[in-house]
Amino acid sequence: MRIETLVPTVARVEEIRQETPDIRSLRLVFEDEDFKSDFAFKPGQFCLISVLGVGEAVFCIASPPQWEDFIEVSVKEVGKVTSAIHDLEIGAKVGFRGPYGNWFPFEENFGRSIVFVGGGIGLAPLRPLIWQTLSKRDRFRDVYLIYGARSVADLVYKDDLKEWSSRDDIRFTKTVDPGGEDETWDGEVGLVPQILEKVSPPSDSVLITCGPPIMIKFVLLSANKLGFRPGDVITTLEMKMKCGVGTCGRCNIGNKYVCRHGPVFTLEEMEKLPNEF
Repeated sequence: MRIETLVPTVARVEEIRQETPDIRSLRLVFEDEDFKSDFAFKPGQFCLISVLGVGEAVFCIASPPQWEDFIEVSVKEVGKVTSAIHDLEIGAKVGFRGPYGNWFPFEENFGRSIVFVGGGIGLAPLRPLIWQTLSKRDRFRDVYLIYGARSVADLVYKDDLKEWSSRDDIRFTKTVDPGGEDETWDGEVGLVPQILEKVSPPSDSVLITCGPPIMIKFVLLSANKLGFRPGDVITTLEMKMKCGVGTCGRCNIGNKYVCRHGPVFTLEEMEKLPNEF
């Protein structure tokens, strides 16, 4: 790791989108032109955003690498730092450290079918890979996208969802939990793992999932039930991280540190670790 990556660079808030009542997406532009021109990341990697005088927190990078002039992060308001980020206005400046961690496989999966399974704000780390996959759509077979949330109001990236649902080269399924639908809802009603089993994508696909821990737990069980190989089932565990560089010890699972050895893991790798779900 380069020591300079431990020192935040300054990023300016260029745009703010209210995704849900408690989730905002921020578009950030780096102030340092040299940093901006050198910056590169891969889908699945994460960063740390800091607010002066408050602290910093870990977020996945929620925009794809091909959007070169900015990055986006999506922030759910759950504590002191995230509340401070929600209070920011356009033009505000934050600290940025990153990118850190490993990433989702991409070119390794050329020629295969891909199944994306997301829940709530868990769509954020999948979003860069989805857009990257669609930018090379001819290199993949079928692309499945299953996404759900507790209610219609809790769905994130609604413009993306609208575009994905209009494409004929994606097998897109959206769902909300029972009771979360409204009179305008035109998708499925059911828990994400149940919808995955209903869609029943081919088991020789690569399945990539992220969402609340309880959702991930049951998606992994459903993937096993459908016959997916553990090495072809991939998730990300970024919610466990804090410092980002393996010093605080918060994210260790057995002999692994999520921030250093992850956050992306296959089910095959996870089966060798203590059960954290």
